[in-house]
Amino acid sequence: MFNFDFINIVFISAGLAMDAFSVALSTGFCLEKIYKGHYLRLSLSFGFFQFMMPLIGYIAGKKIEPVIRDYDHWAAFVLLSIVGIKMIHEYFEKQKTECVQTDPTCGKRLIVLSVATSIDALAVGITFGVMGKAILVPSVIIGIICALFTACGVYLGKRFGSIIGKKAEIIGGFFLIAIGTKILLEHLLF
Repeated sequence: MFNFDFINIVFISAGLAMDAFSVALSTGFCLEKIYKGHYLRLSLSFGFFQFMMPLIGYIAGKKIEPVIRDYDHWAAFVLLSIVGIKMIHEYFEKQKTECVQTDPTCGKRLIVLSVATSIDALAVGITFGVMGKAILVPSVIIGIICALFTACGVYLGKRFGSIIGKKAEIIGGFFLIAIGTKILLEHLLF
């Protein structure tokens, strides 16, 4: 059966954090001056939502687990692949970075960005619930890694934003598809 070990969780976390990293890069690139508050607000908000969404998804996944128990590996593969493909598609849709006129680390905009960058984590939580795997420690790891990637993204966006751009999303998408494929193959072959 599938084993969510620490390395898998770190790779899943890194894949999920790429949306947040991409937004953070854009923020760092677009803001004229960056203060500690920008780092803290963006990192804590993105990290918190990335922590919460898998928990919410897990609850939903546990409710449907009895119905799809025999197909859980396929559900994990499909959900992770859909999220990965969505991230890759978004990369090709957003070829240019648009700078915002208002500070995205404040108010409603921060909440909207936090939710938008963490929706993918909801699907991962559903996967954990369907597969009957523990979620609290993975959710904490997902949140922490997202917060760290976000802080790094703001910094790198300020320093190298025009070079890195949105490529982080495509990398995250491939991570998630690879992990979904690994789950499927482990179940089918072993």
